[in-house]
Amino acid sequence: MAEALSKLWGELESIEFPTLSELFAVPDRLSRYARDLELPGGLIRFDWAKTHLFADAERVLVRIAAAQNLVEKRRQLFEGETINNTEGRAAEHTAQRGVGSPASVVEAEALHERMQGLVEAIHEGLLGEVKSLIHIGIGGSALGPALAIDALAREGAKVAVHVVSNIDGCALEAAFKACDPATTLIAVASKTFTTTETMTNAASAIEWLSEGGVDDPYGRVIALTASPDKAVEWGVDDTRVLPFAESVGGRYSLWSSIGFPVALALGFDGFAAFLEGGAAIDRHFLETPLEENVVVRAAFADLVYTQALGCQTRAVFAYDERLTLLPDYLQQLEMESNGKRVTADGHLLDRPSAPVTWGGVGTDAQHAVFQLLHQGTHLIPVDFLAVKMPGHDLDPIHHKILLSNCFAQGAALMAGKASDDPARAYPGNRPSATILVDELNAATLGSLIAFHEHRTFVSAVMLGINPFDQFGVELGKAIAKQIDAGGGDGFDPSTEALLAAAGIGV
Repeated sequence: MAEALSKLWGELESIEFPTLSELFAVPDRLSRYARDLELPGGLIRFDWAKTHLFADAERVLVRIAAAQNLVEKRRQLFEGETINNTEGRAAEHTAQRGVGSPASVVEAEALHERMQGLVEAIHEGLLGEVKSLIHIGIGGSALGPALAIDALAREGAKVAVHVVSNIDGCALEAAFKACDPATTLIAVASKTFTTTETMTNAASAIEWLSEGGVDDPYGRVIALTASPDKAVEWGVDDTRVLPFAESVGGRYSLWSSIGFPVALALGFDGFAAFLEGGAAIDRHFLETPLEENVVVRAAFADLVYTQALGCQTRAVFAYDERLTLLPDYLQQLEMESNGKRVTADGHLLDRPSAPVTWGGVGTDAQHAVFQLLHQGTHLIPVDFLAVKMPGHDLDPIHHKILLSNCFAQGAALMAGKASDDPARAYPGNRPSATILVDELNAATLGSLIAFHEHRTFVSAVMLGINPFDQFGVELGKAIAKQIDAGGGDGFDPSTEALLAAAGIGV
């Protein structure tokens, strides 16, 4: 099996890829590689035409997919089987969206109803006047809510949400300064309810409430966790604990009770629309043949660049201010999921895994990093994300310039420009993909996130790795705990000197 797979990857590596200009000489290039999906929130165009995907490469990738049992692994994912083999559990984030094993979908619906009841009680004033929520979490427990709140609730939020993740007290202090303890709730988001950064910040939030004159500070706390007993033991009333299933991983948890701040800011109807947008992509990914599947096509292109063309990074640029946090969100999703050096069965991976995901916001990035994209020595595939309808009421010229720049960058990367002056020559043949959303709303944001989740999953299956564990984050955390406890002898001289210089020597 390993030898056959190695041979298939060798076939992909040996392909002589035409230039993008040569690929566009094929008459049906655009119709083949650009597809519009009519989704609950509106139309989304997935345009992969300006990538180096073409029939010869796809034929090999389909054979690799068959050898790695992609269709079967997809079924296992959606049916709630133990696909996260290293931790012995399922990965049931799709069940949160209503697409999964029937029992898990029913459980998710019941937990969502519990969350809905609490959200509506807060909106109706049954917990007193609530103007603000400080949402405390880290990793997936914070990145997802922060992205959704920033994208969807910049104006008109029913409750102002402040997301705090960093253990640096400056982050928590900034939230405190923006809120009144008398009208603020605290959400503590932690799957285990033991995460050091989160629980330390939560304790400081309790102290802030108490010092601010709140008689029962723990009564102002909502716990979002897969360990409800630990939340109650910590001091949260069990009526204000919103559980989620152990089979929902942290970076996939926005669809669960971790989405509470989104529901509180938008109203539960908005959160329900977010779920339905994700479910629509679930159905497309599950039901559409591999050759026509926008999720699979994106993953295939990613693999062309990492496995055949030697690309070590992938850039993501959102040409919409509301999607400023999307590159950060995708960094965790892709690099924590697929940044592995062993296969799911424990063998050393014999080829590159995930690329480094990075990016920014257009048009800012054009004046910072696009020099390297156009004329540097690195080949870096780029994803552009844009929204047809602006998120503001200013002169339409703002949005016209924004979108013109987005589309011009993709065209320029592909076409390049010759010049007798080498410093002014652009080599071209540099790939990009573009996702164009008709309107940014809760449903389309849900679709975008689910699309990237499944894209990450397909790449993982093709490489034979498990995208649902993250043991690589543990070692540094364990050593930090040793230092905090006054232990951890035997550090290298540099680390010991740094600890001494900082006044925290062990």
